[in-house]
Amino acid sequence: MITSIRLVNFKNFADETLRVGPFTVIVGTNASGKSNIRDAFRFLHGIGRGYTLAEIIGGKYGAGGQSEWEPIRGAADEIIRFGQSAFVLQIKMNDFEYLIEVSGSDEASPGLFRVTREELKHRQWWRIYTSHPGRYDPVNAQNDDTHLLLRMDKTGAQRRLGHKIAVRPDQPALTQLREHRRIVKAHKELAEQAIEAFANMRFLDLVPDRMRQPAFPGQTVLGDGGENLPTVLREICDDPKRKDILADWIRELTPMDVRDFEFPTDPTSGRVQLVFKEANNRRVSAYGASDGTLRFLAMLAALLGTNPAGLYFFEEIDNGIHPVRLNLLMDLIERQTAKNGTQVLTTTHAPTLLTVMNDNTFENTSVVCRLEDTSEAIIRPVAELPNVQELRRDQGLGRLHESGWMEDALFFTENYDEAEDGS
Repeated sequence: MITSIRLVNFKNFADETLRVGPFTVIVGTNASGKSNIRDAFRFLHGIGRGYTLAEIIGGKYGAGGQSEWEPIRGAADEIIRFGQSAFVLQIKMNDFEYLIEVSGSDEASPGLFRVTREELKHRQWWRIYTSHPGRYDPVNAQNDDTHLLLRMDKTGAQRRLGHKIAVRPDQPALTQLREHRRIVKAHKELAEQAIEAFANMRFLDLVPDRMRQPAFPGQTVLGDGGENLPTVLREICDDPKRKDILADWIRELTPMDVRDFEFPTDPTSGRVQLVFKEANNRRVSAYGASDGTLRFLAMLAALLGTNPAGLYFFEEIDNGIHPVRLNLLMDLIERQTAKNGTQVLTTTHAPTLLTVMNDNTFENTSVVCRLEDTSEAIIRPVAELPNVQELRRDQGLGRLHESGWMEDALFFTENYDEAEDGS
């Protein structure tokens, strides 16, 4: 499980850390930097998929020109904070921590990004350390600096394993270690553990019109926009117990009195459709269901599916959901993340969502705030704001968010801290 992510000179963050729990909520005004946190997780996910830096940042396309990976938002040179030459992402999990430093282009290699440092540590005992102090020459890459593999023993002293490993600085070394036969098994297993964690992330931006579409049989992975919803649900419903859980949640979350699901196959295309069967035997196709119902259903499909991802990132999870139903959505996510170890991160503008969250989610809620008269942003746990516990009890967190109190509290405390430092 991820416990934190640190962003150094990444987009509009100078050096900020987000605390991550089972269910993490991120609040803040528009253009404060909430989506930039999503971009940081996407960068790590791109590493898990084995992409080069150019592909992670600029996008990856198939042989026919189809998009296989969307670029990181914004211009390529905007990924590094203005005026800086490199960014660092550091992620901590229960068993290991990983750090990567990426340098931008220079006059000798315009438009190129390169890895200048990487570290992978396991419980402070084992460490894979990599560095590229030299300049990357894409023409003579074989003569470029190599990464050193080091071991950290119990006393913290480092000793070389006796050999160098040539890797390309245009791709994280983490995903190149499997190519080297001389890597010891323990280090390969550690690298694979990190790769699997990064690969096992999903970034869902649910589009109701895509969820209404029939799906081809065998497509049992929910698409990022909600594609393949009928076939994913059919697989869930193959288990009577999970089908009953699914129907119970739909009845709770929507006005529909759903008792069963049907999945007719189109005789011409062979694609599977979704039909709701209500208590009065009334049948409603996915085309007749509301956007909110389909969004609820897709979230249920993601969390109740046979192979849920390790981490789901939703932008504006409350989008299209009636405020009255948000408490049920929060209950669903808080139960499922506690039950199966899946993590959920979301941004939100909804005061109601903040009001109904439980204490554990409150401890993992952070506010992103853009400092006054600057483009830089800070990340602070809401639970650490002054007097927030009492104010949450008396007024409700949603009301505090709606009134702009969080940003006001940050402006006051941050400016006060700066004044103290300068005195």
